[in-house]
Amino acid sequence: MHFRHLLATALLAVACSGQAAVVYGSNLVVNGDAEAGTAGWSGYDVYGNIQSVDYGNNWVLPTQPGPSDRGAKMFTGTGAYAVGYQALDFGMATTQSIGYSLSGWLGGWSSQTDNALFYVQFLDAFGVEIGGATIGAVTAADRNNQTGLFYRETEGQLPVGTSALAFWLSMERNGGGDNDGYADNLAFVLEAPAGEVPEPGLASLLLLGLGALGWARRRAG
Repeated sequence: MHFRHLLATALLAVACSGQAAVVYGSNLVVNGDAEAGTAGWSGYDVYGNIQSVDYGNNWVLPTQPGPSDRGAKMFTGTGAYAVGYQALDFGMATTQSIGYSLSGWLGGWSSQTDNALFYVQFLDAFGVEIGGATIGAVTAADRNNQTGLFYRETEGQLPVGTSALAFWLSMERNGGGDNDGYADNLAFVLEAPAGEVPEPGLASLLLLGLGALGWARRRAG
């Protein structure tokens, strides 16, 4: 399956902000496990919303493939294409390369080709994307046509000059009545640079203005 990213980057417009501690070695994704509903995630105008649903008969059974430490809930989508996002501003640009890992459990229903993607943008002080990383999609073939979620992880180096992160979760429906792109236990973790004591730092958790930063993902089979 082929896919392309449509990225529109511009100055960040801050709709609201608050202070949050950022600690090396901790998950920087807010509510990455769906246990708090969709708290921490914002919708994107022209697409459906992500939703938090209970593990069970309508989606994925607790006995089917997925995180061993799963909670009661997971994410799925609404409509033909669903998008949720959140952002984290460091308050300053990084001056050295910092290791990261992006991970999560992604999946779908049986032999249907509905799927989920999890993407992080690395943004400079002007809101321009200077890098990124993606996990997914987990296809029906990847799942051997099993209903469930499967672990994916990628690692890399945060580009020097990164001032903010934007996390995007998307689900695509290709068949059936429900959007059966699934996600759970989403995480982004920074590694402490060599020789640096991993002390907490302050950052602003920003709700990005929808007119300032846009991200959409389209795929063609």
